[in-house]
Amino acid sequence: MNFCKKVHNANYYVSIDDVPKNIWDELGCTDNLYFNPNYLSAIANNHPEIDFWYVVLLDNTKKPIAFATIQVVDFLLENVQNELKGFADKIRKIGRSLGLISNRKPFKILTCGNTFVSGEHGIFIKSNLNKQKVIKELAKSVVQLVNDEKQFSYKISGFMLKDFIQESLFITDELLEYKYHSFNVEPNMLMQVDPEWIGFTDYLAAMKTKFRVKAKKAMERSFPLETLKIDEHNLANYFSEMETLYKNVSSKAGFNLGSFNLQSYKDLKRNLGDNYVIKGYLLKGKFVGFLSAMINQSNLDAHFVGINYEYNREYAIYQRMLYDYIQLAIDNKLKQINFGRTASEIKSSVGAEPQNLTIYFRHKNHIPNKILSFFINKIQPTPFNQKYPFKVKNLVAQN
Repeated sequence: MNFCKKVHNANYYVSIDDVPKNIWDELGCTDNLYFNPNYLSAIANNHPEIDFWYVVLLDNTKKPIAFATIQVVDFLLENVQNELKGFADKIRKIGRSLGLISNRKPFKILTCGNTFVSGEHGIFIKSNLNKQKVIKELAKSVVQLVNDEKQFSYKISGFMLKDFIQESLFITDELLEYKYHSFNVEPNMLMQVDPEWIGFTDYLAAMKTKFRVKAKKAMERSFPLETLKIDEHNLANYFSEMETLYKNVSSKAGFNLGSFNLQSYKDLKRNLGDNYVIKGYLLKGKFVGFLSAMINQSNLDAHFVGINYEYNREYAIYQRMLYDYIQLAIDNKLKQINFGRTASEIKSSVGAEPQNLTIYFRHKNHIPNKILSFFINKIQPTPFNQKYPFKVKNLVAQN
């Protein structure tokens, strides 16, 4: 029997398996793998420390019009490790002195969006609808869920809706009326793939001379690296090393909501097949890196990577990964690569350009919300030197 809590114009599900098939059919969203039960179950089943909920908004005739994923995650100001660390320490000290921040408990943040992937991958709205109205209804439904104390054994501290592109802000800025604060973190780095590129040599030929020379040198340095496919059958053989290498990379990020459990890869490969790619890198038999990616419709989304930094500079491990992502997109005749956040400058040197993303946040209570607004207003993306490696400055995004 499906567990479904119904409140006014929304259905709430505690498991993705509880969402009836007819809802997926009427929403028509599962071609996008981020809104496909096969992807969502793989993530939820491997992160028991996170509470997952799923919201289906209904119209007046009880037909589904929107779907949203919700995660309740722990967030500690102590985990802020970038240039905001000093300011975060001040906020924590002030909040604790006023009794607004506990010494023992982390913030419980209800996140509407995808905790582990940057981009608009947490909210689906059917076309031809008033999206501003739907966003308002979604914000109300999230509060309604939290206010039902019977469903929660914990207390939510704040609400977060993430990550909205520039073109969506005229819709999502409606949230400012509900005392949300908006801020930007590191941008998504996106690269358009020229449909005329048949192979990697075509990509190189499109580059300016100095960038083409740089790419060839990186490929030469990475020549000793061997690659292997990783799937649900051999994941266990490399899991321990992959976990170590992933932590090498994730520890450098200054703003993380949650830690990804690499055991998810087993289910992702099983559930998504060739649409989920994991590649390992060996140097003289030593496991020194891995990449992961999802082929989602016409896009290639780079997911998590792991790197042994001891060998990274000499063998250009990370640069090789970026070029392998490009090769993968060309081979599969995809239109766009989403390289994700972080390392923006090196990603721009291979052809990616920034896409700003906006996050909305508010504390549940008025006074802490006022205090946290000072912290949020200080959050700014790290500036970087954007490179333009192609002879033609910008590739045009394809429809």
